[in-house]
Amino acid sequence: MVIKGVLFDFSGTLFRVESVRDWLGAVLDARGLALPEAERTRYAAELADAGALPGGSSPLRIPPRLAELWATRDESAQRHRAAYTGLARQVALPDDGLYDALYERHMAPAAWRPYPDAAEVLGALRERGVRVAVVSNIGWDLRPVFREHGLDPLVDAYALSYEHSVQKPDVRLFRAACEELELDPREVLMVGDDRRADGGAADLGCAVHFVDHLPADERPAGLRPVLGLVG
Repeated sequence: MVIKGVLFDFSGTLFRVESVRDWLGAVLDARGLALPEAERTRYAAELADAGALPGGSSPLRIPPRLAELWATRDESAQRHRAAYTGLARQVALPDDGLYDALYERHMAPAAWRPYPDAAEVLGALRERGVRVAVVSNIGWDLRPVFREHGLDPLVDAYALSYEHSVQKPDVRLFRAACEELELDPREVLMVGDDRRADGGAADLGCAVHFVDHLPADERPAGLRPVLGLVG
């Protein structure tokens, strides 16, 4: 069947979150906390190892007390916040208010950068009449990120896990997106960076295409092959 719609993952596919160092630095600066460079570097490394930045690296280990919460973190806003602040609290930061401040920062549009070819590819799909939805495992409303970076007019629908209480690879989230686009799943292509989570769309009958989860500067044209897969 001809591809008439494309589902895109958010983090690592259309957008990339800032580095842990920049994330921490933005919060420290906003709170007026001046720390020696060596301390900033150490805290950033510990937070990265803990997997405390949503959209960043995965935790090196999940504390047993967080295991169940982590497994279903994207099913609600409350679980998402609790999981990530719980990971961050493994690091003994100098101010207790930093944990919530860090979580708030990662939701700010300024913390995210579109991949260099995201606007180009979404715009080309719109010109071809191909409908687009964003399907994300996430615990907060990412629409302001798309609006701030000028990409929201190029998206027809959003299927966010916390709004549906179900997370990828469960086919129900992909089905919700296809229904929003009013398309048969066999007419839809899923584009993502996670072979397990995003690959779940294949169980619904969607075609699937994977991109590499790399820093934005290292993946200037990773989305362009999508244009060769749609009619």
